[in-house]
Amino acid sequence: MSVTVILNGFKRSQHFKKQLDAVRNQTVQPKEILFWQNKGDEFDENLTLDLIHSKCNQNLGVWARFAYALNAKSEYICIFDDDTIPGPRWLENCLETIKTHDGLLGTIGCVFDSKDNYLQQTRRGWGTPNDTTEIVDIVGHSWFFKREDLSLFWRELPDLDQSPYAGEDIHFSYMLQKYSNKKTYVPPHPKTDLSLWGSLPETAYSIGTDKVAISMNQNMGIHIQHSFDNYIKKGFKILKEL
Repeated sequence: MSVTVILNGFKRSQHFKKQLDAVRNQTVQPKEILFWQNKGDEFDENLTLDLIHSKCNQNLGVWARFAYALNAKSEYICIFDDDTIPGPRWLENCLETIKTHDGLLGTIGCVFDSKDNYLQQTRRGWGTPNDTTEIVDIVGHSWFFKREDLSLFWRELPDLDQSPYAGEDIHFSYMLQKYSNKKTYVPPHPKTDLSLWGSLPETAYSIGTDKVAISMNQNMGIHIQHSFDNYIKKGFKILKEL
């Protein structure tokens, strides 16, 4: 069961080595590591020499890495946000979980309490630990899935007015819901074993709330809510409706 890891770079070059070391120290070694770099910081070339590295002269946002993932040569793919440092057994955890929960897995999951307001949600995963695998509406920060499910992700293209910096998470879960019986899950994140976690909480909070974080940009809240509203209109059913 081979895994391709997709990393992406933009403005957090100072944390890249830590993330790369965490990926290389997984109990299940990735078959290959692909690095997608949007226009932003310069990254240490010594760290990227043995990676499949593509550098873009524009910032294409968060959707581009899912297109880049089409180059993967493994049965499974794991995409990481650039503020996400996994525990050493994260890939192992995902591989075990997907045996019984064949779908989209992630390290932070949202269960929406309302179909009108994106912010009305409860979370599972590294933010709110769960001892067992839990079904959620969408996942983020890390996405683990079968390579074949990229055909579902790209079954429909994002709308032309879709923000390049938001919406890829709900799009994936919506595509699975619309075109398959697959659901979205958060694997176990037990309080007693951080090695299984997809994002170590200390770094998730410190890096994820820095000045370049998308979530810290007040204007992004408008784009995120717009994406949420758009997919609800398209027919995305949140768990509370099912």
